[in-house]
Amino acid sequence: MKVCKRTNNKRLMKDIRHRRIRKKIYGTGQKPRLSIFKGGKILFAQVIDDISSKTLVGIATNSKDLKDQVKGANMDGAKKLGKIIAEKCKEKGIKEAVLDRGGNKYHGVIKSFADSVRENGIKI
Repeated sequence: MKVCKRTNNKRLMKDIRHRRIRKKIYGTGQKPRLSIFKGGKILFAQVIDDISSKTLVGIATNSKDLKDQVKGANMDGAKKLGKIIAEKCKEKGIKEAVLDRGGNKYHGVIKSFADSVRENGIKI
C-alpha cells in the first residue's frame, strides 16, 4: 500500500504542533483545559482538569442531544458546540479555561468555536 507523502507529512506536523502545545498547556481545577478535537465529520470538546485527571464536561456534535441541531464539523456546528459547552461550564461553575486546539491551526472551525465560547461567557 502506497502512502501519500504530503498527507503523512501533514499528520506529522499536526502531531508535532500538538506535542509542543501540550508541553505548555495544562488544566487545573480553577482553570481547566478546554480541548477541541476536529475529525472529518464530528467535533468533540472536553473540559479537563489535568491535576486530578478528570473530564469535567464533554460533548460531541454526534451526541444524542445535539444530533438534530448540529450537522457535521463545519463553522455552524462549531458555533453551536461552543455555545453548548459554555452553558455546561457555567452550570459546573467554570468561568475561565485554557484552550487546547489539539495541534490544529487557529483559524476556521477552531477559531469560530473559540469565539463562540468567549461570546457565551467563558474567558479563554
